Amino acid sequence: MTATTTSGTTAGVRVAALAEIPPGEGRAYVVPTGAGEVQVAVFHHRDGRVSAVDAVCPHSGGPLADGQIDSCVVVCPLHLNTWDLRTGASTSGQAPVRVHGVAVDDDGGVRVTPR
Repeated sequence: MTATTTSGTTAGVRVAALAEIPPGEGRAYVVPTGAGEVQVAVFHHRDGRVSAVDAVCPHSGGPLADGQIDSCVVVCPLHLNTWDLRTGASTSGQAPVRVHGVAVDDDGGVRVTPR
């Protein structure tokens, strides 16, 4: 899921200020859920959008938050496998990753809703 600034957003868990994630990069966060917690990679696109997917590559456990991104794909830094940030589907034949809800509050806070 990708999102832009939303007025009055209170859903989800605040993980960071958008200013803490440089444009074109990602960061990993541990987000609490009703059943424990999940590691989520949040990406700040150069056009201001944000995306959130599972932080761990299902192929070999690589850190997806450290991967390169373009407008809709993240590349795992370990073996160059790729995932669509909108759907979680692999574009290189690997298992999919979950896409998490993400939004930016008016005050610049990034909120993640695990799925």
